[in-house]
Amino acid sequence: MAHHKARQKEIITIVVLICCICISGCSANKYEEHKREAFALDTIITLTAYGGKNVDKAIDEAIYRIQEIEEHMSTTIDDSDISKINKNAGKAPVTVHKDTLYVLDKALEYCSMSNGMFDITIYPLIKLWDIKSEHPRVPSAEEIQGALKYVDYKKIVVDRDKNSVYLMEKGMGIDLGAIAKGYAADEVTRIFKKYGIEHALINLGGNIMAIGNKVDGSKWNIGVQNPRTSKGNEGYFAVLEVSDSAVVSSGDYQRYMVKIYEETGKRYHHIFDPKTGYPADKGIIATTVISPLSIDADALSTCLFVMGYEGFNIIDELEGVDALLVSTDKKVTLSKKFSVPINITDREYGYKK
Repeated sequence: MAHHKARQKEIITIVVLICCICISGCSANKYEEHKREAFALDTIITLTAYGGKNVDKAIDEAIYRIQEIEEHMSTTIDDSDISKINKNAGKAPVTVHKDTLYVLDKALEYCSMSNGMFDITIYPLIKLWDIKSEHPRVPSAEEIQGALKYVDYKKIVVDRDKNSVYLMEKGMGIDLGAIAKGYAADEVTRIFKKYGIEHALINLGGNIMAIGNKVDGSKWNIGVQNPRTSKGNEGYFAVLEVSDSAVVSSGDYQRYMVKIYEETGKRYHHIFDPKTGYPADKGIIATTVISPLSIDADALSTCLFVMGYEGFNIIDELEGVDALLVSTDKKVTLSKKFSVPINITDREYGYKK
């Protein structure tokens, strides 16, 4: 009898062990890492998701969706909606996809909210400065004033019944570069959630979306890029702890006239002030916005950069949105209701008093 009980105990122990192995194996499979890189939206995109058999399918669908959004909204694709709108400026309305209409509507909300400090009709200035060209130059004051005549978001006519967009003057142009990546990140999030993915990190060239927590249950640690590191665009000066949030940064370090900066110390960057026609110059070198939706974080990070400290007037009125900005003297200012755990890791940076 004693031998039978011992044998029974041994069997129970083995069964428990087998169950543990099974659970461990199933868990490993459930949270297997799937990572993919691609080039789209003029940047390197990295999608990292944790899950089983449907994850690769979800990533495939997400990359296709990103490319679809790019085909609708790029200024460098000849038959995109935006290119067609720009070519028909002052001539005729253009019927656009519902994606384009949605992003335009969101962009126009921020144009109005910022009193035109965020303005998607800034394309004439982008073309004039041509920061990304091999031989960029600083335009003359006359050239800048000439381009500024065509910057006015109030001259965009949207007919939502016909899904059409019209620019009232020839010479005008739309650029959605400050908001389209945010929409793309939100669409990837939607697709991942449709496939039941609970843990993922989306990186669209610095536009970060964290889905859920990390597999171990802890929050994602997102480094905020150091805008003045001696290693070029490497390194970070602070770390944010987030879950189910978008983190988007803007700064004068991303694209600027390197040769002119090396020769003169003046940094002509790619984020323009729609009122002056020059790169925004409010004493700010970087901004970061954290919000539930990436499309909002994308637009708001640009708003805050162009507006400087005044931009906090917009941020502080919005629910669930946190933001920080970094001034030229490396002082960090947080929005009033900032609730995200943050750790400044670089001693050169500190909070503004």
